[in-house]
Amino acid sequence: MKIVNTFFLLVLVFWVITPLFAKQPYVDEETILRITKKYNIFAKRRFLYQQNIFDKLLEADEQKKLKEVNDFYNQVKYAKDLIVYNKKDYWATPYEFLGHDKGDCEDYVIAKYFALKYLGVNPKKLFFTYVKSRRFKAPHMVLTYFKTPKSEPLILDNINLKIFPAHKRKDLIPIYLFNAETLYKSRKKARAGKKLKNTKVHKKWDELVENIKRKKI
Repeated sequence: MKIVNTFFLLVLVFWVITPLFAKQPYVDEETILRITKKYNIFAKRRFLYQQNIFDKLLEADEQKKLKEVNDFYNQVKYAKDLIVYNKKDYWATPYEFLGHDKGDCEDYVIAKYFALKYLGVNPKKLFFTYVKSRRFKAPHMVLTYFKTPKSEPLILDNINLKIFPAHKRKDLIPIYLFNAETLYKSRKKARAGKKLKNTKVHKKWDELVENIKRKKI
């Protein structure tokens, strides 16, 4: 009898404790409801499908995470900020991007960055990278992944849909890259008396982070 009771006690403890250590969903239920109300049932299905993909990727290696995340978001339609948000330059939250099911190059990069971070990829390996497209003769943004600080970066892009190492993307001219850590270091140097560089990027990043915290849809 004691063995049986002990068994059921262990099962009970397992079911109580397991949810406490389970990975929280990328988008919580309350936000899903708000998204459904603002957009439509198809938007809800996109977010549920996104979570299904992420659940399967949690234990995958980083290369698979990069590929699957890149492929998933590259299915979203491209559209300029003026068309979607009636603004010349706007950095959408991942909620807005997938909710509208459209966005520009920065929006793809933002969505991929935060998704990979959720999936356990060290954000220090991920960089928002401004480039110039030789093909379109225009500014562009891609997400770059450095396996190590000295590694050649991989390019996650919404124009060329496959992931390639940087040396194979001769159509791109690198201009400037950053992530949360580099922006933090830049601010730290500024507080020490040095001039703050790329103030526009800092402002855009702060606005984006605040919008994500507020779960802006």
